[in-house]
Amino acid sequence: MSIEVGDQIPSFSLDDQDGVSRSSSDLKGRCLVLFFYPKDETPGCTLQACSFRDNYSELRNMGAEVWGVSADDVVSHRRFAGRHHLPFPLLSDRGNTLRKRFGVPNTMGLFPGRVTYIVDGEGVVRHVFNNLLDGPAHVREARRILSGFSQPPV
Repeated sequence: MSIEVGDQIPSFSLDDQDGVSRSSSDLKGRCLVLFFYPKDETPGCTLQACSFRDNYSELRNMGAEVWGVSADDVVSHRRFAGRHHLPFPLLSDRGNTLRKRFGVPNTMGLFPGRVTYIVDGEGVVRHVFNNLLDGPAHVREARRILSGFSQPPV
């Protein structure tokens, strides 16, 4: 069963690239752009992450936290974030536990999907965007949806 618009996100806690535990309960009324991506350092994922990096200040000014999630380990995330100067947390979802809880589909049954969830300050999913091939489109969708929110900057 996948998380859909109108659903409450499940509570979770995962370590980021710096070993900091990030929890859904840390958001305390702030919006979240939670993007699941297949793998660090692959072309499409790098393009997607760098697009979020390039728009990070604007997304924060719109009141949103930005967190990326993949099954890569903390060390891989640290290298990926450092190499591309990513200013946001990359959560290590070893075993794809969170991916499964959200119901992020695999592409052709083999490859982890690329799905972004826009979550409001109450933890309710306001938008789900699923597009494996166009990583930068995830940022455009996040900006479009967040522009309709009235949240203070974080």
